[in-house]
Amino acid sequence: MQQEWLAERFEDERRHLFGVAYRMLGSTSEAEDAVQDAWLRLSRSDADEIDNIGAWLTTVVARVSLNMLRSRKTRGEQPLEDRLPEPTIVLDDATTQDPAERAMLADSVSIALLVVLDQLSPDERLAFVLHDLFAVPFDEIATMLDRSSDSTRQLASRARRRVRGRTPEDNVPAQREVVDAFFAAAQGGDLDRLIGALHPDVVLRADIGSGITTYRGAAKVAGNAVMYAHADRVTHAALVNGSAGVAITFHGKLYSVMAFTVVDGKITEIEAYAAPDQVATLAESLGMESAHA
Repeated sequence: MQQEWLAERFEDERRHLFGVAYRMLGSTSEAEDAVQDAWLRLSRSDADEIDNIGAWLTTVVARVSLNMLRSRKTRGEQPLEDRLPEPTIVLDDATTQDPAERAMLADSVSIALLVVLDQLSPDERLAFVLHDLFAVPFDEIATMLDRSSDSTRQLASRARRRVRGRTPEDNVPAQREVVDAFFAAAQGGDLDRLIGALHPDVVLRADIGSGITTYRGAAKVAGNAVMYAHADRVTHAALVNGSAGVAITFHGKLYSVMAFTVVDGKITEIEAYAAPDQVATLAESLGMESAHA
């Protein structure tokens, strides 16, 4: 009976726990691993000794995620700045996907914010994510980091300065209008309209599997968009981390995914996912084939 009750309580917290882990790790697969680890620990624990299961699970997921972040460096993995965060995506016209998945996307963190979080130290990221995004008191975070409360506040403050201004508009229809205009101009080869949809200092980050290529400035990004426009590449409206984005197919197979940040009616950041392994993972999540297979 206790295991059944614990399983029910865990399921009540699963969405919240995934949100914590995903913001910490920027990877849906690693976030799911962290959440599963938390369940295994809970299932082996004495529930009578846990005052607040939700808070206990949050602490476990945070610690597991912190250890995973720290281990990336010790294992000599690809630097965080050389890869894009793993996105979550659903097609806007999807009718068969899990409603829980769409609900998760509705309050998902933007790709633009995840890119900045990836540039923080593991301790800064934990302090900011737990305190600023999930309202965990600094005293509790300090215990996880084995630091003083004042030191933990300073970590969050430094992270906050890096993150400031990275919150996009949350009006998806307004975002979609700008993104659609961008692709219509690209297909028509209309550089003036393309540049009009872009912020002058727009940044495009493209990952084709060998690191990130970055393009800066409206003229550069517009020229790149025209160069890659192709009649056989079809754009499908999608929600990428809850914001307007696109899935691009080539002869019916997933070719790439693009995430957009729109601020004051202008595109300020674009992330393009075209690395074969990333596209294969995203294609599987959408029930599609990958064009890179």
